Amino acid sequence: MLGLRKVAGVITGAAMLATSALGLGTAQAADDVIKVGVLHSLSGTMAISETTLKDAVLMMVDDLNKNGGLLGKKVEAVVVDPASNWPLFAEKARELIEVEKVDVVFGCWTSVSRKSVLPVFEELNSMLFYPVQYEGEESSRNVFYTGAAPNQQAIPAVEYLMSEEGGNVKRWVLAGTDYVYPRTTNKILESFLKAKGVAEEDIMISYTPFGHSDWQTIVSDIKKFGSEGKKTAVVSTINGDANVPFYKELGNQGIDAADIPVVAFSVGEEELAGLDTAPLVGHLAAWNYFMSIESEENDAFIKKWKAFIGDDKRVTNDPMEATYIGFKMWAQAVQQAGTTDVDAVRQAMYGQKVKNLTGGTAVMNTNHHLSKPVLIGEIQDNGQIETVWRTEDVVVGDAWSDYIPESAKLIADWTYPYVCGGCEKPMY
Repeated sequence: MLGLRKVAGVITGAAMLATSALGLGTAQAADDVIKVGVLHSLSGTMAISETTLKDAVLMMVDDLNKNGGLLGKKVEAVVVDPASNWPLFAEKARELIEVEKVDVVFGCWTSVSRKSVLPVFEELNSMLFYPVQYEGEESSRNVFYTGAAPNQQAIPAVEYLMSEEGGNVKRWVLAGTDYVYPRTTNKILESFLKAKGVAEEDIMISYTPFGHSDWQTIVSDIKKFGSEGKKTAVVSTINGDANVPFYKELGNQGIDAADIPVVAFSVGEEELAGLDTAPLVGHLAAWNYFMSIESEENDAFIKKWKAFIGDDKRVTNDPMEATYIGFKMWAQAVQQAGTTDVDAVRQAMYGQKVKNLTGGTAVMNTNHHLSKPVLIGEIQDNGQIETVWRTEDVVVGDAWSDYIPESAKLIADWTYPYVCGGCEKPMY
């Protein structure tokens, strides 16, 4: 069984780690330092996923400093813990920007935390890199979305399951944690399924709170729904530590991947590392990166990660790659702009390219979303995910879904003459 990592004292420890890695002295002038904010939950229900992303940013900072820093300055990570408390995310974001004077922030996992901080970043004109898949329906001039939009994860996953290769699925369970990402993603998926001819009675939708633990009734309902003669699959937008009892209950009720496959968007190698994988073998995950991918870039990343973290058993995962890509692009844009000024860096971000870890190149588009490949993998008994399908090329992330009528007509383009993330016609 998975237990949340002990995080007592982790903020102090992380700060000490960042400072010691940088070799910063207390007398160092503030203007000789570029500050990077780290806004990830290190306690609470989301710590299971987010703690690793804090560590990933620290690794990137450490690596940057070992290679001469940025603009001739050392880079310092400032770590805070919003503790899986959504209003606290906004408070901590303001603290990072106004008090700590950070030049950029890497953080958030859930869309509810991103929605909480969004007004703060827009009010103070600061910059957030958001590294996790999300529901789309947003493009802010102050956020760069390096995780997957629905057309880079959810839609391809459903298309795969519909195909002969994926099992010709005819009935669909949309199961999610009750917040903005699952509800909006499932709204998109429901519209997509109906456009593909799926009848309403062949779609079951279920929501549960964060940290939900009693899955017996819901899993029983899923089992019944899938026993009516049509191939059934579960599309899971369940997030955080609720995944642990969900998959355990699937096993308890004898549901395996051959009967009712589950494709998850929030279960990766990090979560699998602490799970009894027996109930998960054969189930699917849709991401843009898997640790098992063989490439020179990935081999080097894994080696660097294990050396930095000092634990050969620690795994890598998709949001880590998204963090890596975002950090590299930001550093390149700062170098190109010759400043950390948000307005200048934002303009320099468009067209930035970074080799992704799966072989290929990620590109930042003017809608603040990446072009990246889509991968679907099968969970193995060793906790790794074996790729069973991937796109031939990168896919451009859509800020606004084609499957929501009011969204399909919107433009997200932050270059002249549009300069907007949700307008129907050019602003200027």
